[in-house]
Amino acid sequence: MNNTLPCPDISPNFTVEDIRKIRMWNHERYKSMTPQEICEDTHQRAEKFLALMNKSDAGR
Repeated sequence: MNNTLPCPDISPNFTVEDIRKIRMWNHERYKSMTPQEICEDTHQRAEKFLALMNKSDAGR
């Protein structure tokens, strides 16, 4: 998997341009991956995101 591509800089206002940057970033990351690798990467990132969300909910 290609995890060496740096994440795009996202503005605090989250604009349409930011969405374009994220789409291009994902395209560059995924173009050399197999469908299975893409699924695995997506699941791993989703688990990290959910853990962060659950952690922030626990702090309320």
